[in-house]
Amino acid sequence: MPSPIVHVEIGSKDSAATAQFYAAVFGWKTAAAGPVHQVISGHEGGATAMLNALGHPPDNYVLIYIEVDDIDAALERVATAGGSKFVGPIALPDGRRFAWVTDTASNMIGLVTPAPPAG
Repeated sequence: MPSPIVHVEIGSKDSAATAQFYAAVFGWKTAAAGPVHQVISGHEGGATAMLNALGHPPDNYVLIYIEVDDIDAALERVATAGGSKFVGPIALPDGRRFAWVTDTASNMIGLVTPAPPAG
């Protein structure tokens, strides 16, 4: 099965102002959590999204995250295909792992593993 796009991240220096823009243009509702505004889209089963202020470069970016079962194997495939690892893999508090990679056109793409089974 192909790996799905599961998350979108939009970066800026001010995530609150960015949240106001997307609310005005698209009606998006968000929930603030520090420098992040989690998008509450109301679309069941769709990709999640957040507006982020990293506090360091890159300030402005749009990043899609593709879900992969095995992040280490995916990183090997990226390298074999001519891309490169930029960040990670990094463990998340919920047990998932993520990495940022670049493709052969220098586009940044996020990889993320699924959440481990509950229990």
